[in-house]
Amino acid sequence: MYNLTDQQIEFIRNDISARGVAMVSLQHDLLDHVCCVVEHGLEPDGDFEAFYSSSIRTFFKDELREIEQETITLLTFKHYYFMKKLMLFTGTVSTVALTAGLIFKFMHWPGAAILIFLGVILLSLVFLPLLFTLKVREKQNTKDKVIIGIGTLAGICISFSVLFKIMHWPFANMLGIIALGITVFIFLPFYFLSGIRNPETKVNTIVSSVLILYACSLLLVLIRSPKASMEVFAAETESVYRSERIFKEQEKLTSILVKSELPSDGKNILQACEELKTYLVQCETGIPEIRDSESTLITDGSAGEYLSRSPEIEKKLVALNSEIGRYNQSLSAKQQKVEGLSKLDDRRVSQAINDLIQAQMVILQNQSTIALNN
Repeated sequence: MYNLTDQQIEFIRNDISARGVAMVSLQHDLLDHVCCVVEHGLEPDGDFEAFYSSSIRTFFKDELREIEQETITLLTFKHYYFMKKLMLFTGTVSTVALTAGLIFKFMHWPGAAILIFLGVILLSLVFLPLLFTLKVREKQNTKDKVIIGIGTLAGICISFSVLFKIMHWPFANMLGIIALGITVFIFLPFYFLSGIRNPETKVNTIVSSVLILYACSLLLVLIRSPKASMEVFAAETESVYRSERIFKEQEKLTSILVKSELPSDGKNILQACEELKTYLVQCETGIPEIRDSESTLITDGSAGEYLSRSPEIEKKLVALNSEIGRYNQSLSAKQQKVEGLSKLDDRRVSQAINDLIQAQMVILQNQSTIALNN
């Protein structure tokens, strides 16, 4: 066993301080630990400086002051390891859930929406904020903290824009444009200029920047421009307006040809469909009916979101589906059944209104069929 002299102990103390360890208590702890390692590992006639030089390198990856930085982090951030484990767990679960949800959606299996929603929520509201918190604690430079913050914000916006797009929720395109703007025009310049100046990170920065641009290009495919969105909304509004006009003409023609009144269940279905149409148009446009296809636009609003706002409307939809079931059972072989509207809350407003109009037109067509047969 080797016995250190006072000069050698002082040499170790000075070297630890010179390597960037400023905390006195940590200097003493490292000094005791290093001395123990040297005394137990060095032969009595061994080379102290060579053995010390090789031993001290085992305490760090790049610099010895890393120990002080980690110690400060642990002292000021007591739940560091718990948050790190939670970050890794939520990252794994969100990735698995999102991947499974996309596979389920591709195969049209039930539960796809829940898995995708769970994956994006965990990734955006748990994993990314935890990653931001931990990374900021590790960085000393304010510029690095700002870059991490902008990158986290861009990641959250991208995740939510993809979720809104997959789920056909409103404002998906707006979120996508915001996400791309933050990523391409704010995060990427900061990240590229900061990393390319450092020779050690220059290559990784260039490769990462190219991959980020490539990912943004793929995301751009999912996003409609404002002009294209207006054209799509105008086309959908025109489709609804045209269907409504056809229904009104058929209603007038049926009232002329058919002298008998509609059966009570048919009347109830027509009335309920009309009330639901009025409600959806009112929620989407602010007026009870579409007067023309130019001054009024139906956007990509979700019928389910509007229907869920009113418990009374939800009950009316349930009653309507029950009424349709009874009506279909009373039809003859020559009459056409009314398609159920149980999936109305999964559609956009324009699709839902067209479904309601089609149900009304089938009722009128069946009444005309009865009149012709008689």
